[in-house]
Amino acid sequence: MITIEHLQKTYGGLAVLKDVNATIEKGEVISIIGPSGTGKSTFLRCLNLLERPTGGRILVDGEDLLSPRTDISRIRQKMGMVFQSFNLFSHLSIMDNLCLAPVKLLHKSRAEAERRGMELLQLVGLSEKAQAMPSQLSGGQKQRIAIARCLAMDPEIILFDEPTSALDPTMVSEVLGVIRGLAKQGMTMAIVTHEMRFARDVSSRIFYMDQGLIYEQGTPEQIFEHPKEERTRVFINRIRDYHSHIKNAHYDLYALNAELETFMSKNYLPLETQNQLLLLAEEALQITPLEQGLDLTLRYAEKTGQLTLELLLAQGQMSAFQQSPDPLSMSIIQGLCSRTGESVVNCPEGPRVRMEMELKGIKEKLNV
Repeated sequence: MITIEHLQKTYGGLAVLKDVNATIEKGEVISIIGPSGTGKSTFLRCLNLLERPTGGRILVDGEDLLSPRTDISRIRQKMGMVFQSFNLFSHLSIMDNLCLAPVKLLHKSRAEAERRGMELLQLVGLSEKAQAMPSQLSGGQKQRIAIARCLAMDPEIILFDEPTSALDPTMVSEVLGVIRGLAKQGMTMAIVTHEMRFARDVSSRIFYMDQGLIYEQGTPEQIFEHPKEERTRVFINRIRDYHSHIKNAHYDLYALNAELETFMSKNYLPLETQNQLLLLAEEALQITPLEQGLDLTLRYAEKTGQLTLELLLAQGQMSAFQQSPDPLSMSIIQGLCSRTGESVVNCPEGPRVRMEMELKGIKEKLNV
């Protein structure tokens, strides 16, 4: 359906896209992942000329998008786009938002557009919101309406630019559920996303972008389990772990808890598990002397369901941890963990001890 050849995009002297080559076949779901600032959104916006490429070619059903003879408006009608920020018309009702483009651009009658609009509202689970105003909807509901509005133009492919990035974690799943439904129906989609588990579940292929090009592409299993390139391996390992360096006893516990919660929410861990992990981290830090600081790592192994809290400690800190005068904290830690262990790690500043605490019961909760 789409062929991209040597695509380039520069802003002044800054090369955002350097040499992008790819194909997207009919019915494929392509997830585009990678670090921030590597050109993922720019790549997507170039596909329908919201950004004009500096060089290269984009062929849609064999037609060169960059040719002066190509009817760009006609091609764009094949290619819908859903943005981070919804972009609904705030002064129009939901039904008016859905009907405006089909009536103006596809020359449908109002009655026909409304019939299709109600079908789409039922598809995204919001048929009761037809006469509501955008201001009356939650962020997740607005994004589902944005998807319905895109579908109202009967596109052949939909481009999603981080459709959940502006949403609270509680609203992410409702939007991803709609996209999963479209994937099952065979809709061709290209999705820039930071939701790795979703990308793995729904995609036929993954594009990993780095340094302004598609650094590696392959099936979800290949990219997430057997990446060939070093940068891909580093990125995949980083998104599965959370790291924090605690400098001293005056660290911000609330900020740490918020970051841990965000990491666990993005990995779809149950609320009970999140609460248990936060309690484990708080009790472990409470009985550890923090004057020398420490490194905290949360590791989540998606395949096995293991969630492990690691503390990298100096020898003296480890001794104080083991000999803690607070029996209640130690009892809570032992009750929460299925396994604890320690190992010596050679660091530039000298040997340190890695304390590992594996939370119990995760596999059962996730049905792993």
